[in-house]
Amino acid sequence: MVRNRRHRPPFPLLLAALAAVLLGACSGGTGKDRGDGTPAKKKPNIVFVLTDDLSWDLIPYMPQVRRMQAEGVTFQNFLMADSLCCTSRATIFTGMYPHNTKVRTNFPPDGGYEVFRRNGGEQASFALALRNAGYRTAMLGKYMNGYKPRDGNGRTRNTPPGWSEWYVAGNGYPEFGYELNENGRPVRYGHRPRDYMTDVLADKGTDFIQRAGGSGQPFLLEIATFAPHGPFVPAPRHAKVFPDVKAPRPASFNEADVSDKPSWLRTHRKLGRYWLDRIDDSFRDRVRMVQSVDEMIGRIRSALKTLGLDRDTYVVFGSDNGFHLGEHRLAGGKMTPYTSDIRVPFVFTGPGIRAGGRVDAITQNTDLAPTFLDLARLRVPGTADGRSLVPFLRGTAPRDWREMALIEHVKPPFSAADPDRQDSLPGSPATYNALRTADMLYVEYADGELEYYDLTRDPDHLDNLAATMPAELRRRLSALLYSLTHCSGVSCASAGRSR
Repeated sequence: MVRNRRHRPPFPLLLAALAAVLLGACSGGTGKDRGDGTPAKKKPNIVFVLTDDLSWDLIPYMPQVRRMQAEGVTFQNFLMADSLCCTSRATIFTGMYPHNTKVRTNFPPDGGYEVFRRNGGEQASFALALRNAGYRTAMLGKYMNGYKPRDGNGRTRNTPPGWSEWYVAGNGYPEFGYELNENGRPVRYGHRPRDYMTDVLADKGTDFIQRAGGSGQPFLLEIATFAPHGPFVPAPRHAKVFPDVKAPRPASFNEADVSDKPSWLRTHRKLGRYWLDRIDDSFRDRVRMVQSVDEMIGRIRSALKTLGLDRDTYVVFGSDNGFHLGEHRLAGGKMTPYTSDIRVPFVFTGPGIRAGGRVDAITQNTDLAPTFLDLARLRVPGTADGRSLVPFLRGTAPRDWREMALIEHVKPPFSAADPDRQDSLPGSPATYNALRTADMLYVEYADGELEYYDLTRDPDHLDNLAATMPAELRRRLSALLYSLTHCSGVSCASAGRSR
């Protein structure tokens, strides 16, 4: 039987707020006593909204995110270590590069949920560390590619370690007709407007905040939407908004000459009218999809403010990877080393964060787990390849920060069941490793092909200069790339600073 489980808050917001105030009055509002008569400072709450395939060109259509930018700090050069869902999420949870998580694709044998679990990803997750430190934790929406609410025998899976509450789907991409594992109980959702997944997650997220806010415990809430991933299904109320929007046409759009590009890209012909129309339709529906995400952010922040929790809560918004639509003749997808795919929006708001801040330093998804642990005043493990972003949030540039990012990608085998396959046209990125700085991109493909771009002069990756780059520069960049692809922990930071 299809059941709608859209949450109605069990208590009014005002009652929950009163409970929080009373709890704060009883405890001094500061948490447990340290033993010397001085109350310990209460640890902050963290709300992490992670979207799927959301690119920078969608932010102008998200007023709540723009409000977050005005009130918080935006990371302008936040780069993914691999522009692919499962690899990115494994890195986000652990702070480790893909070559250390061992999650290289979306499905076995080189990736997916089971590979993440088998290689200790759940034990290394920031969620487990926070829960062990007394946090109440909740995971909502998309977890890892290959995760299913039931196991192979039809039994509902147990909640993974690190999570107090669990409301997670397997295939939620259509936004309707999905099943959630709700704390070990399978619940099926149908096709009514109120079953739209992003709205259901918003309901459950605000409900968790109301309950957790009055518990006296700090909390971590991750809401991972499937939006705006394909098949690009907006909420019914947004199905006809922005009727005249078209996809942006950067200089790389339907690139005129790809003869200097690697062989996998040279196979692509210029996009004709059919594909150009599809690109515009896709972008329009992506814009429509993020309206529900933006509304969810507004609801979450409003609930925090009503409950008086906004002064103690960090809200983080970002995406697991970018997305191209028409750049370099690629009709739609990700996985390339180009800016459209690897550079994503990340915005932080919360106590002590300067309003309207912009950070231009090279930051990565390796830095998220260390940041969450640091915000919770926990030790960052030596296994983390990234570093905490907290100094940036306070307006201070950390000493010896990296100058370059590592991007590493293993070409996944084609699978008709994989919704994250590059399905725009024949030909997808070959296996590669790449270095990215503020002013250049250097790519080595497994077959020996190279790319090198001067991003100061050529931000759209139009002119591949690999054939004319000086031999000494090539040797130096290749050596730096080798160091980063073999680094772990502290050595990653030192390798990323070399020039």
